[in-house]
Amino acid sequence: MIEIFREFTFEAAHRLPNVPDGHKCARLHGHSYRLEVHVRGEVDESMGWLMDFADVKAAVKPVIDRLDHYYLNEISGLENPTSEVLAKWVWGRLTDVLPLSKIVVRETCTSGCVYRGEQ
Repeated sequence: MIEIFREFTFEAAHRLPNVPDGHKCARLHGHSYRLEVHVRGEVDESMGWLMDFADVKAAVKPVIDRLDHYYLNEISGLENPTSEVLAKWVWGRLTDVLPLSKIVVRETCTSGCVYRGEQ
């Protein structure tokens, strides 16, 4: 079993509607998000790889296109777009097309979330 990943970036605005009054994240703001998509499986003996990184990129492209330069709160399922909610949302759009092992969402250089699917 092996795991590979591809990293993506996108810019998006959001606000968190459920935080306490006065919390800074209740205000509209943006992030330069980093998204890691990890896939897991067996190495194809003839190819020598799990899958082509270009195939991962192609599978993730519609997701990035939906998020990049959008107001996340206006996207169905992201009305409360925390990193945790966003990671699960991405998983839900990719789980049928890639053998996912985890999704990593980073809002900032030092803060993020890891989602490994339902256990």
